[in-house]
Amino acid sequence: MLKETIALIEKSLPTLLEGTFVTIKLTVLIVAMSLVLGLIVAFCHTYGNRPLRACAAVYDRIFRSIPELVLLLLVFYGLPGAGIRLSPFYASVLALGLRSTAYMAQIYRGSFMAVGSDQLTAAYSLGMSEYKAFAYVIFPQAIRTFIPPFANEYAIILKDTSLAYAIGVVELLRQGQYIIAVEYKPLPIFLVIAAIYFVLTFGVTRLLKRLEEKLKLPGIGV
Repeated sequence: MLKETIALIEKSLPTLLEGTFVTIKLTVLIVAMSLVLGLIVAFCHTYGNRPLRACAAVYDRIFRSIPELVLLLLVFYGLPGAGIRLSPFYASVLALGLRSTAYMAQIYRGSFMAVGSDQLTAAYSLGMSEYKAFAYVIFPQAIRTFIPPFANEYAIILKDTSLAYAIGVVELLRQGQYIIAVEYKPLPIFLVIAAIYFVLTFGVTRLLKRLEEKLKLPGIGV
């Protein structure tokens, strides 16, 4: 029994690694999208004028309220009605990226607000514009408090990529389902899938933890 299980895992591993590569690509693109757009939304929400703050707040409320799976289906099946056709892969990146942007914006906002308002006042007193004060004073300090919640959001994004199988993306979970449909042995395959997700999550969060420790100011703890 054990030998059969080991043989099945060895046979299935190349296929599962193909799916893992797709999962990693999804994760990287979603993280990149949410980091860039989340920064813009957070800046508008925190330092923008009233219309920009209102737009950022509406975006936040909408995309934090819709379940990820519903958002995936809306993007994949809804956009063709507007003449926009995306492959399942890029529809997943867009849908999950929009959702993650809303949460990433809140992480950025919390980090910005953790920097004392006196820092901004001091920057203004030196003649800095609002944008220069943000770029050279607020943002470098905010990064230190940004890393821990970002590590949590990374783990959520990675696990959410498994939902992409619902619209036909052949990622890790979908590859596992294909193997199970042929071999009829779900437990060892799901255990390997769980182990791969664990490695991808634990490895990156440990790296981020080390980065957090490296950026800490001695005697301050942040």
